[in-house]
Amino acid sequence: MVKLVFILLFSCSLLQTSEQQRYTPNWESLDTRPLPKWYDESKIGIFIHWGLYSVPAMSSEWMWWNWKGTDPSPTLVDYMNKNYPPDWTYANFGPQFRADLYSENYS
Repeated sequence: MVKLVFILLFSCSLLQTSEQQRYTPNWESLDTRPLPKWYDESKIGIFIHWGLYSVPAMSSEWMWWNWKGTDPSPTLVDYMNKNYPPDWTYANFGPQFRADLYSENYS
C-alpha cells in the first residue's frame, strides 16, 4: 500500500513538473520564481526550540546528534567528556532543565 501511494505521488509530481517553469542553477533564474500561493496566503507561525540542550548550553537542538551521531563534533564530545561522567545520557539533562530565570516580561 505504501509503495502504491509513493508511486502515485511521484507520478503526480512528474506531471506537475512538466507543466511548470524551468529554472537554471543560478541566482538570476531562481530569483524569478513567484511565491507559491500556499505560502503567500497562509499564516506562518514561528516557534523556538528550547530543550534539554539548553542545560549544557554548548549546541543547538541538534546537540544529541552532534554528540552521539555518525559524525560527532570533536568540540562537543570533548566538552561532554570533561564536564559529565562517561555514562551520562541526553535524558540526564531532564531534571536540570528549569526555567528559573524565565520572564514573560522581557521588553
